[in-house]
Amino acid sequence: MSSPQAQARADARHAARLGAVQALYQMEMNGSGAAEVAQEFADHRFAELPVLPDADFFHAIVNGVPPHQVEIDRAIAASLSEKWKLERVDSILRAILRCGVYELVAQREVPARAVIDEYVAVAGAFFGGDEPGFVNAALDNIARRKRAAEFGLPVPADELDF
Repeated sequence: MSSPQAQARADARHAARLGAVQALYQMEMNGSGAAEVAQEFADHRFAELPVLPDADFFHAIVNGVPPHQVEIDRAIAASLSEKWKLERVDSILRAILRCGVYELVAQREVPARAVIDEYVAVAGAFFGGDEPGFVNAALDNIARRKRAAEFGLPVPADELDF
């Protein structure tokens, strides 16, 4: 059983992930930069969320994805079937996957399975169909490459930080 403080921290991190996905979606849709969108969220959108997000965690994700987006997108593309191209993936799903991959690589203090579970829950907040399962499969595939040791697998050469 977790303490109330641990639960509050988990809730704040979940809200940060949800906000980060929305921010990345907004950045893709209107071409805004990370700093501009992050400030807008801090100034206006955080108040709309039921739980105040962990602002530092939110900023780490929103500011961390863009400089590594090429590597992140390659990792996502490698996890998709040959029939699917990243451009065909719904823009919200792309934002969810980008945040998840960033966190898997750059936020190693969070267990991989927890990262996957969190972004499956985020996908469930946006979609009611098969999308959470898609997120689960893609992030699990990537986690097994990027954090192989956590799954008891041999560590491949590409298990690197950004």
